Amino acid sequence: MTGTERKCFQKYYPSDFDPSKIPRGSKSGPKQFVQRVMVPFNIQCNSCSQHIYKGRKFNMNREKVEEETYLGLKLFRFYMKCHNCLSEIVFRTDLEKCDYKMEHGATRLSEGGSGDFKQEDSEDSEDVLDPMTLLEKRVKQSNVERKNIEELEDLQEMRNGKESVDALEILKAEEEKQKNKEKEEEDRIVKEMLSGRVEKTLVDSGASTSSQKPANSHVKRKIEQKDRFNGLKLIKKASESLTHLDSNLSPFTIRINFCIN
Repeated sequence: MTGTERKCFQKYYPSDFDPSKIPRGSKSGPKQFVQRVMVPFNIQCNSCSQHIYKGRKFNMNREKVEEETYLGLKLFRFYMKCHNCLSEIVFRTDLEKCDYKMEHGATRLSEGGSGDFKQEDSEDSEDVLDPMTLLEKRVKQSNVERKNIEELEDLQEMRNGKESVDALEILKAEEEKQKNKEKEEEDRIVKEMLSGRVEKTLVDSGASTSSQKPANSHVKRKIEQKDRFNGLKLIKKASESLTHLDSNLSPFTIRINFCIN
């Protein structure tokens, strides 16, 4: 049925039309769901030798693998078609190795260090279990890492040689400058505190001397007044004694007594 026939309002049914005679296909197997999935690894189609790179998205049919489980977890199988020849490619999940497993329709490729792709063989998977092979691979990896580290050190030395400014020396000079500045600030604060104390002591000493001066002058004045009043008392006593003698003695005897005294 075309799109035009599907959208029309009136449809023709012949007189001998029997809906029960229409063949209906029965789906066998597990139920499939359409899902957009990325290719988990680099593969090569077995029909047209077309490379399909990792991460390319396809609309795939997903179904549950009924004949196999892993520790009670479900496994899923994905069906896709090659974008070049439309041949069917099937892969499924492999929870035991935390990876995907290729079933048929394509060959899995492993990515090398130079960006080239090479086909994985069953012998390689068997060699992985060999301890000597594992040791050789580790030695090769350590040699490559050591070589990379040496190249990196050489590049750093070349860059440091070209640079005319040493960052460490600049940081050290800045730290020394900051320390000298802090030391000068502390010396200034100490000098200000000492100068303030000296001024305070001078002010206190001046106030004490000024307070002592009036006290000394006041004492001196009192002594002078005492001497003066003592002289006046002597004169007064002398005059009183003379008047007393004048009434009892003659003037001649008074003069003699005064001269003797």
